[in-house]
Amino acid sequence: MIKTSTVPMHEVPREENEGPYRPGVIVVDDESNIADTLTEILSRSGYAAVATYDAESALETALLKPPEILVTDVMLPGMNGIDLAIQIRRIFPDCRIFLFSGQAATTDLLAAAGREGHEFVLLSKPVHPVDLLARLSEGRKPAQSQPVQSKIHSEELSAG
Repeated sequence: MIKTSTVPMHEVPREENEGPYRPGVIVVDDESNIADTLTEILSRSGYAAVATYDAESALETALLKPPEILVTDVMLPGMNGIDLAIQIRRIFPDCRIFLFSGQAATTDLLAAAGREGHEFVLLSKPVHPVDLLARLSEGRKPAQSQPVQSKIHSEELSAG
């Protein structure tokens, strides 16, 4: 049985964004309350987060709006989260991927993916919001603080 804990929303750290840019995140969990809660936490913390409830919906969402970050449960109906992560990485090689799971079977799936050359960050479920936000902020580069379109637009303005 998975032990759950409740974190009041007022205890979730808020990140003050400078400017309108918010990194895009797709959150995937077949338990809608988990996906919705993580999405709310990320949205309040400076991310443009979208919840999906299965791998197929996550792929459709990614094709419409490419994510910078994927946060997915491993154990999903249909396609599992590791297979989703592999597909997302093939389509969007720069997408940062975070897997989470509370099941022991995940270790075998992750080991199999590792033997095929796929390395992913695994977080234990339940994911504490502070831990999730800390992991997501690791490795964020200053260059990611502006969307590519803004940079292109700025270059066009200065060239003209």
